[in-house]
Parts: sequence; C-alpha cells; structure tokens
Amino acid sequence: VQLQASGGGLVQAGGSLRLSCAASGRTFGSYVMGWFRQAPGKEREFVAAITWTGSIAYYSDSVKGRFTISRDNAKNTVYLQMNTLKPEDTAVYYCAARVAALANVERSRYDYWGQGTLVTVSS
Repeated sequence: VQLQASGGGLVQAGGSLRLSCAASGRTFGSYVMGWFRQAPGKEREFVAAITWTGSIAYYSDSVKGRFTISRDNAKNTVYLQMNTLKPEDTAVYYCAARVAALANVERSRYDYWGQGTLVTVSS
C-alpha cells in the first residue's frame, strides 16, 4: 500500500490544521491507521491511531483533547484534525498503516509509511 500525507503548513499557536493521508489499495479498510511525528533532533513518536472500523481511537497524552483522528474508508483516507496547536507540535507528521486488527503505539509495529508533511507552529 502507498500512503500520501498532505495538509501541513505554517500556523500560529492556537490555530488549527487538518492533515490527510490518502492510501492506495483495495484493503484500506482492514488496516489500523496511525499518525506519528518527528521533531528536529528527536525520535519519531506516536500521535494517534484508529482501528479499521473507526470505532476506537488512541492518542498520546500530549495531544489528547486537542487532536482527533478519523477515517473515511470509502475514500481510503485518514485524517488528523489538530486544534489549539502549540509550538511544541512542530514536527514532520507521518501516517502509517498496520496490517492488524489492534492499534499499537510502537512505530516498529507499522508496516507502511507515508512521506511525511511538515507542520510548523509559530509562537
């Protein structure tokens, strides 16, 4: 499967952005989808994940209450709505797909990765 992330950009603190990740392949609905991010000089970290039905979502503590992950299986797309952005949210955001029924926060558990989209939050 191929993943194409988009929607990044420059935003002021307190603002919002919505990231999208379009996936190829006919079995998108069977993948757990996740978002990770990597800030300069830091390791890639888990942000959010959603099960294939979209019924269960998981978030890191740092984004819980501000970010919302969702998916549209008819469009083969997963979204990350980011509200109340902070300068520490600045990073390259990656979408990832996991061929499994259960979500996971470990990046090593994901099988496919998109190219990343840069989000910059100014103070």
